[in-house]
Amino acid sequence: MKKVGIIMGSDSDLPILKKTAATLNSLGIPYEAHVYSAHRTPAEARDFAASARENDFGVIICAAGMAAHLAGAIAANTTLPVIGIPCKSTNLDGIDALLSTVMMPSGIPVATVAVDGGVNAALLSAQILAVEDKDLAAKLDQKRKKDAEAVIEKDKGIMARITE
Repeated sequence: MKKVGIIMGSDSDLPILKKTAATLNSLGIPYEAHVYSAHRTPAEARDFAASARENDFGVIICAAGMAAHLAGAIAANTTLPVIGIPCKSTNLDGIDALLSTVMMPSGIPVATVAVDGGVNAALLSAQILAVEDKDLAAKLDQKRKKDAEAVIEKDKGIMARITE
């Protein structure tokens, strides 16, 4: 199975990416995590992206806040799928990062999940990898079924709880 690259612009993004890693672990997907900045370590970020395919990565997840150019900088240097996680900051509550991540120029796509959406980034990575992996596709089907069962279970007791 291909690996997922997890790149964060700063270790302050780690709490979000711990959720990403936990989701990948639950599905048995191997990954590697690194801190590379689009602005402070552009050569290292470029080198990682340019060699990702030959290093057996299948998807790259990038998390960054504020200007959030990391996902775009990575995507500019690889044709692997890149998923951006815009991270909340104290200034604009993540809207700045969301716009920086989602507004990519034509020809350099970045799939973008919700602000602080580490779990969905992992699940989207899994779905991309599952196109070629029937076992992983079955794990995703099981997860969806389990998630649906949890909602149905909560529904059973909601009327009693709403009148408390």
